[in-house]
Amino acid sequence: MTFNELIQLEGTVLEKVKTAHLFRQGDVNQSLYFLQSGLLKAYYTSLDGKEFIKSFVMPGDTIGSLTSAYAKEACSFSLMCLEPSVLMVIPFAKIREYCAKDAELAQHMIEFLLQFSMKKEKREYQLLCLSAEDRYSLLLKESSELMQQVTQNDLARYLGVTPVGLSRIKNRVLKA
Repeated sequence: MTFNELIQLEGTVLEKVKTAHLFRQGDVNQSLYFLQSGLLKAYYTSLDGKEFIKSFVMPGDTIGSLTSAYAKEACSFSLMCLEPSVLMVIPFAKIREYCAKDAELAQHMIEFLLQFSMKKEKREYQLLCLSAEDRYSLLLKESSELMQQVTQNDLARYLGVTPVGLSRIKNRVLKA
């Protein structure tokens, strides 16, 4: 069985409106979400209320708090719809149950987790080693459609700069 076949077999369709949360930082949520349509943002909120965007989730992407799904601990981030969204949701325990019985599915899950880890590693590298201007240029190159879908404030939070800083970066990039 493939991962997609399992999702079709055991997943549930979930429709959410713009600004709805799938879970919030501090919740326990033991599911994985597969975005069919719409747009999500995954974000952290600091103790002083400052928001940091970890990622934007586009159609075809998968997300969940593995810390919560696997270890049953609190989610370290919140997940919110930026547009009306349709998702498939499946309990992580159901995935583990099927993987224990199906070597092909277990291999698909390993591949999924490796892709997920590599995506996180890439994001960490960008935040730690690239300048904000380089991160902006890379985002323009790799996800130009996202620029039209998210607010400038959210884009700035994703890049780790202030809205004023983003405006300056955009001006420099346009002049280059």
